[in-house]
Amino acid sequence: MRVKILTVDDSKTVRIIVKKSFKSFDCDVVEAQNGVEGLAMAAKENPDIVLLDITMPVMDGVEMLTKLKSDPELKSIPVIMLTAEAGRENVMKIAKVGVRDYIVKPFKEDVLIDKVSRVIDLRPAGESAPAQKNIDDPMDILVVEDQPAIIEQIKSGFGHTPWEVHGVASTGEAIDFCQRKVPDCILISLSIPDDAAITLFRIIRSNAKTKYVPLFGLSVKTALEEQQRAQQAGFSTIITKPIDFGDLESKIGKAVNLDTSGKYFAMDDGFMTVKLPTACNPAVVNEVSTYLKTKTSEAVGAGISNVIFDTQAVESLNMEVVKLMLQSMKLCRDLSLKYALAGTTKIVSESKKFEESKDWNFCDSVDAAKGSF
Repeated sequence: MRVKILTVDDSKTVRIIVKKSFKSFDCDVVEAQNGVEGLAMAAKENPDIVLLDITMPVMDGVEMLTKLKSDPELKSIPVIMLTAEAGRENVMKIAKVGVRDYIVKPFKEDVLIDKVSRVIDLRPAGESAPAQKNIDDPMDILVVEDQPAIIEQIKSGFGHTPWEVHGVASTGEAIDFCQRKVPDCILISLSIPDDAAITLFRIIRSNAKTKYVPLFGLSVKTALEEQQRAQQAGFSTIITKPIDFGDLESKIGKAVNLDTSGKYFAMDDGFMTVKLPTACNPAVVNEVSTYLKTKTSEAVGAGISNVIFDTQAVESLNMEVVKLMLQSMKLCRDLSLKYALAGTTKIVSESKKFEESKDWNFCDSVDAAKGSF
C-alpha cells in the first residue's frame, strides 16, 4: 500500500520541494496551504504522516496540531513540524502536544527524507510491496518482552485470530528468530534493560530482510520519556499498557496492509450486512469508514440493493458511531440503495438521546430487517 504524506504549508515553494523530495518513493503527497485546509485534508485522506509548518495564515501550525491531537480519529497521525531557526524553541515547547520531530527551514531534501523515513517506511518506487493479506490469513507476531505475563496476555488477546504470537525475552533471541523467519510485525518492550529496544530497532532496520517489518514499541502509559525516544528513533507506533487489543489489532492490520473488511462486511442472499462490533472505539469506526465506499461499490456491482446495519453487538451508542451511521445512510441514498437498521432495546433507547438519531427505526434482528424491505 502506498504511504500518504500530507504537507501543510502556506509556501507553494516548500510544497513543491516536498513533492519533489518524495518523487522517487512509493508514496502520494497531498497538500494544504493552512491549518483549516490541513485538518479537512487529514480527515479526508487519513495520511500516514503530516509535515506541518508553524507560521501560516487563517490557522497556524500550533493550533492545527492541537486540534489534530484532540480528535480521536486523527490524534495517532505522526507530525513533523517545519520551522525557521528562530522558531526552534517554540517547537520544543509544544513537543508535549505530540510532535514526532522538527525540521529547520531552509532544509535539504536528504534531511527531509531521513526524518520522514524514521517515522514511516519509505519504499523506493517500483519496489514490489508485500501481497495484501486477508483477515483469515495466518501471521507471525514477534513479541520481545522480558515479562512472561505480558507475552501470555498478548497471546490471549489475539486468541480469536489466526495469528501466531512468538515471545522472546532478549535482543539475541529476537535476532535469531528473525534469521529463521521474518515476522509480519514485531512488538518490542521499551523497558528491556540497557536501551536494548533502540539497539534492536536499528539492527532490524539495517537488515534487508526485515527492513520494512512494522515495529511497535510497548510501554507503560506514564513512561513518556522512553516513548519519546522510541518515536524519534522511528518506531511505527507506540502501544501503551494496559493494552487495548482492539486498537492494537487495528494498527497491526493497517501496518501490514491487512484486509480486515471481513470483520464487518458480508454479502449473501442479495443483502450486504454491516456488522458493528461490541467495542466501537474511534479506531474501529475509522476502520469501518475506510472500507465503506469500496464495499458498498462492490455490493452495487454484485447487484445487491439492500443494506442492513447490524448494531446488535454494540455495547453503547456514541457520537462516533452515530456519525458513521449517518455517513453510511447518505452513501446508500446517493447510490439508491435501500437500508434497514437492526439493534437491541438498549441501542434503540440510546439513539433517542442524540438529535441526529432520535427518529431512527430499528428492527430487533437481522432477519426482521431483511423482511422489512
